[in-house]
Amino acid sequence: MGAGETNERAAGAADERDAERPPGADGTSAVTAAPERGRSGETPSGDTAYAGGPPGAHQPAPLAGAERRQLDLVRRFGTTGSLVLAFGAIGAGAAPVDNPLIGVRLLGLPARIPTVAMACAWLGMLMVVTAWLWLGKLSWPGRDRIVSRTQMDRTVVMWGLPLAVAPPLFSTDMYTYLAQNAVAALGINPYALGPGTALGVDHPLVANVPNIWRDTPSPYGPLFLLFGQHIARVIGDDVVFGVLLWRVVMIIGLMLAIWAIPRLAARCGVHPVAALWLSAANPITLFHVVSGAHNEALLVGIMLAAIELGLRWRTPLGVIAAGVLLSIGGAIKPPGFVALGFFGIYVARRRGGRMRDLVGVAALLGVVLLATMTIITVVSGWGLGWIETYDVPNRIKTWLAPMTAFGMTGGGLGMLLGLGNHTNSMLVITKIFGYAITGGVCLRLLWLSFKGRIEPLAALGITLGTLAVFGPVLHPWYLLWMVVPLSLSTHDHRFRLGAAAICSVVALVVPPTGAAYVLRAYQIPFAVIASLIAFAVLLWLVRGKVPPLLPTRADARPVTS
Repeated sequence: MGAGETNERAAGAADERDAERPPGADGTSAVTAAPERGRSGETPSGDTAYAGGPPGAHQPAPLAGAERRQLDLVRRFGTTGSLVLAFGAIGAGAAPVDNPLIGVRLLGLPARIPTVAMACAWLGMLMVVTAWLWLGKLSWPGRDRIVSRTQMDRTVVMWGLPLAVAPPLFSTDMYTYLAQNAVAALGINPYALGPGTALGVDHPLVANVPNIWRDTPSPYGPLFLLFGQHIARVIGDDVVFGVLLWRVVMIIGLMLAIWAIPRLAARCGVHPVAALWLSAANPITLFHVVSGAHNEALLVGIMLAAIELGLRWRTPLGVIAAGVLLSIGGAIKPPGFVALGFFGIYVARRRGGRMRDLVGVAALLGVVLLATMTIITVVSGWGLGWIETYDVPNRIKTWLAPMTAFGMTGGGLGMLLGLGNHTNSMLVITKIFGYAITGGVCLRLLWLSFKGRIEPLAALGITLGTLAVFGPVLHPWYLLWMVVPLSLSTHDHRFRLGAAAICSVVALVVPPTGAAYVLRAYQIPFAVIASLIAFAVLLWLVRGKVPPLLPTRADARPVTS
């Protein structure tokens, strides 16, 4: 576990200097710095801000002594796990068909021993998830001493950097991005033809696309493809360069989110470090945003940054600008449109909270949405084909999605009872039912947040979580739609405990390749057993030197008293 020890010592020395600095001495390391104030003297959001917490809140001090040594060990443990996972990604990740590392003497070794590489990948996953849980014990709101903002930021960088330069893990969606963008770059309508038809099955970019997406029109928003076609012209047919370049773009989106999360958390009276731990340092973020490079990074980053800027710019022009940014987020991935409504609730409440304020803001943001999407549609030249993209991902039938599982179960029961195969009809019914539930939850929460009975950002998280769970398709990274807004807007310790448990499990259930191990399933048990044995040895070595994982009485202390 000595990997990265030199960097850890340097980071530790810098953290000691930051811990000695008085709160508010800079804009990044002081988690209890006073919030910004608007023209009239109230906080920018109009709600209680985390200037050390609401009145009477417990004021945590920086870590010191034994807890500081625990943090150092937790950091090294997670960094080592990330390095081990990056090493395993070379042979067990979602590498391209023509893996350029095969044949390289040292770096290519994992590709020649895939079972060992898989064991390394699972060991790294276990180490990162466990280190994250330990970090959570030192970042829990209500503690006497807590991790500083600078320490949290540096920990995220240390854990994420190895995955940022390693081959993709857990999903092959990145290759679909490259192929769909190449179609758009050729001037072909990506909503009319799939990459296999438009580029040919022998094209280097198409070779890495899963079969189900080769002849499928693009499932992505028009702005994502408009931007991606310019990247496609830069990378040409170079798959590796394309993956690295897109990863840089996604990390920029993640940085936007990291910029906005502590500021929005302060507006909601939530400790910024606790919010960053559950969102930015989350293993799902590290595995599926940094490594898998899913465009959730752009969606969440733009969405949160737009809301923060809209709350900061207290003018009609600022509201319009935020509305444009939120519409842009929706033009990348449709769930971004939902945030537009809850941002409108903030603006309506700020204007007085009357019904006419709500109607006026809704009309303004509706016009902004319509104008933005009209401009994007005209500029793309692809017409309204992007509307049909909402249903493209539904072509995947996954048991992870409850509504799809119910539909497939109903179809199977019908065949067992001799009623015929009505699976597709059942899936249509369950899909409509799921969307109806989501719509009802959204309208209810919009009204409750307008009445001030729930924080709009918390309502947004619940709505997006409902959309993910009751939608026809559910992927692990969809949990970020819910977890990120809720992490910065709720004090509920039950949510934090539940979210930590669910995210830990979900982060470990997706295979490193992001696909089934066809004809080599025997590798999985051997790799998992080996990783569990190695992991048990590591836990024995660090026993008594890390925070306990079970909740303690201090963890249940309320943030306000």
